[in-house]
Amino acid sequence: MEPMTILETPRLILRHLAPDDLDNLFALYCDPQVVKYIPDAPRTREETREELEWHMNGHPRHPELGLWATIHKETNRFIGRCGLLPWTIDGRPEVEVAYLLARDHWGQGLGTEVARAILGYGFEQLRLSRLVCLVERENLASIKVATKIGMVFEKEGSDDKGPFLLYARERPSTDQAARGTLRANSLAE
Repeated sequence: MEPMTILETPRLILRHLAPDDLDNLFALYCDPQVVKYIPDAPRTREETREELEWHMNGHPRHPELGLWATIHKETNRFIGRCGLLPWTIDGRPEVEVAYLLARDHWGQGLGTEVARAILGYGFEQLRLSRLVCLVERENLASIKVATKIGMVFEKEGSDDKGPFLLYARERPSTDQAARGTLRANSLAE
C-alpha cells in the first residue's frame, strides 16, 4: 500500500513515512551538517527507526500533524523530512513548521518552497490559528526561510533541548472568535 500523500509543491511531494524510508532517513541524520541545528535528531539507526515508526501515520496524538517524507519529484528521491510538529512552549500549545533537507538540495529554494506549502496547509487545510518556527540563533538559513514565509521574531526561549528563537505567524483571518479554538481544543496535551 502506498503511503498517503499529504501535499505537493511544484518540485516536491510530502507523504507519510514508510518502512522503506529508513535507509534514506538514517543517511540524512548521518550528515553532521544536516543535523547541526537539530539537537534531538536521531543518532543511531535504531533511534531513526523509532522516529520513523512514531510518525508513519502522522503524529500519534495528533495524526493530522507529523514529519513527512519529502520526495523530489524530478528524481523521485527521498531528500528530507518536513512537516508540522506539536509542542508546548511556556505552557502554550504551538505547532512548528519543521523542514530538514539533504545537503545536496540546499541553495535551490526548496526550503522556502516546502515551508511555504506546509504553512499554507496548516492554515488552510487544518485551520490552525498560529504556526511557529523554532530556530537556533546560528541557523541563519532557517531564519531566512522563516522570515520569507512571513514569520516574525517573537522571543528567545529555552527548553530541555537548548536555546531557540521563536518566530511566529497568525493565520490571516478576520474572525477573531474562531482563532485559537482548534489549537486550544485539539492540541492540548
